[in-house]
Amino acid sequence: MTRSVTVLTNPAAGGGRAGHTGRRAVARLRERALDVTAIEGRTPGDALALLNKAVDSGTDAVIAVGGDGMANLVLQVLAGTDTPMGLIPAGTGNDLARVLGIPLDDPVRAADLVVDDITRSIDLGRSGDRWFATVLSSGFDSLVTERAGRLRWFRGPLRYNAAMIMQMARLEKYSYVMELDDAEIRIDATLVAIGNGSCYGGGMAVCPTARVDDDLLDITVVPGVSRTRLLRMSPTLYRGTHIDLPEVDTYTSKRVTLRCDGMVAYADGERIGELPVTVRSVPRALRVFVDRNHPPRG
Repeated sequence: MTRSVTVLTNPAAGGGRAGHTGRRAVARLRERALDVTAIEGRTPGDALALLNKAVDSGTDAVIAVGGDGMANLVLQVLAGTDTPMGLIPAGTGNDLARVLGIPLDDPVRAADLVVDDITRSIDLGRSGDRWFATVLSSGFDSLVTERAGRLRWFRGPLRYNAAMIMQMARLEKYSYVMELDDAEIRIDATLVAIGNGSCYGGGMAVCPTARVDDDLLDITVVPGVSRTRLLRMSPTLYRGTHIDLPEVDTYTSKRVTLRCDGMVAYADGERIGELPVTVRSVPRALRVFVDRNHPPRG
């Protein structure tokens, strides 16, 4: 029987290149004899409605063409089901694709992984009724994202660069209460990141030891530091070597509650809401297509 797949594209992702990337992926899937239904979500609500209809109709798989935002939208529908998710990276960050070892710049190879039909079940994080695959962030980084969303006169990466400069000028330490499985910790921090996967922000390995298949969340706490110190730490955050610094604390837990007055949280780059939030690891919550030669790295 011919397998049927639904390809959901965010045409605005990646500065508009997702449309072209999606067409190349669809052509490859059809070339390899899959029955493809291609849909586009112009708004998150539109995309969710189309996706729910496709899943209800019995599609064998859903392929997300876009970035982490599109992947996050798809997993809200597929989490806890047997329907697998494929990824055709076409966003600016593509951190879930990085973790899963999906080719970032080759939609044909990424589409071939769907045809090869090698799947793996991964853990997801859950906060309330929201699922996420990579990192939930709070502190300096989430405030930068919050500010970037208000800068309507900038576009693309320039918006985030401008927001970072503005937020850096107002850098302060934030008072957190963090409840883990076996401890309650009070700490002044610049940022707190909770990782189901290892990276966010286009490859920043903020939780470098996080694994998507260990039933645990990894927590990285960067303490209250000066602007100069934070700038000096930035390269280590990308490499993941910041966890070797004596001032950085790391923890693991199946469940985390974060409290911090006036703070907001983002996960997979999407707004979760104001703290407090409670996050838990949900083992094997999502099936994904993977490359048998490149197992998930984080």
